[in-house]
Amino acid sequence: MKFCSQCGEGVTLAIPEGDNRERHVCNACSTIHYQNPRIITGTLPVYDDQILLCKRAIEPRHGLWTLPAGFMENGETTEQGAIRETWEEASANVNDLALYSIFNLPQINQVYFFYRAQLSDLSFGPGEESLEVELFNEDAIPWDQLAFPVITRTLQHYLSDRKSGEFPVRTEDIIRKR
Repeated sequence: MKFCSQCGEGVTLAIPEGDNRERHVCNACSTIHYQNPRIITGTLPVYDDQILLCKRAIEPRHGLWTLPAGFMENGETTEQGAIRETWEEASANVNDLALYSIFNLPQINQVYFFYRAQLSDLSFGPGEESLEVELFNEDAIPWDQLAFPVITRTLQHYLSDRKSGEFPVRTEDIIRKR
């Protein structure tokens, strides 16, 4: 950040009084600009024994497979965002949502929420951010073409939990090794 969104003047990194972290502080109006993690929310849509995946039409990871998910919008809950993203990316309606996995990625300031969900019907197709949308049986999941580690981990947890019939909420930190 270089300029204040309140007055347009330059900002500097400083520890504001009463705080313990560096923040962008406006040199002119003293506005403190807090930067917080981005929240990504989505679904793990299931129909019988199949899982719905989307092939990305956008960067990053164009052409690789993912679960329908995206950035949460202001004014919505994580569940509402997950339903919206599923519609936007897969033109799919889902119901019976249950929080399933939470991933913290502190090195890129992101937190992911995935909900297990049932496809309401088989009416789905690519949205603007998807090249293809397809239902996969477990043995057909394109493991070597998954877009992100959170997708791989969510699918691994789900397929394991499906065998036991118990679906605890999974939480995990994904720390990139340096």
